[in-house]
Amino acid sequence: QVQLVESGGGLVQAGGSLRLSCAASVNIFRLLSMGWYRQAPGKQRELVAGITKDSITNYADSVKGRFTISRDKAKNTVYLQMNSLKPEDTAVYYCNTNPPGERYWGQGTQVTVSS
Repeated sequence: QVQLVESGGGLVQAGGSLRLSCAASVNIFRLLSMGWYRQAPGKQRELVAGITKDSITNYADSVKGRFTISRDKAKNTVYLQMNSLKPEDTAVYYCNTNPPGERYWGQGTQVTVSS
C-alpha cells in the first residue's frame, strides 16, 4: 500500500519561504503525475502545482512565479519550494497523484503565513 507523508510546514512571516517534502513509501513517481494541493479553512481543496512523470510542471495562477514543484525519483520524494509567501497561502498542504487518488490522502502539513 502506498503512503504519502508530507513535511516541512510551519509558521513564517509574509515574504518568507518554506520547502515542503512529500515522501512516498514506494516509487510511484516514475509512473504517475503528482500534485501539491492545499485546503484553507472554509474553502475547497485546490491543486496548486503539478508535475508529470516527465517533469512537466503546471501551477495555479495564484502561486505562479512564487512556487516551484520538483521531484527526486531516486528518493521517491516530491518537493514544493514556496517563496514570497502571503497570508492567503495559509492552508494545510497535501501531496497526491494528479488527478488525486482518494486512498493517497495523508495528514498534510500546516503552513501558516503571518502578516
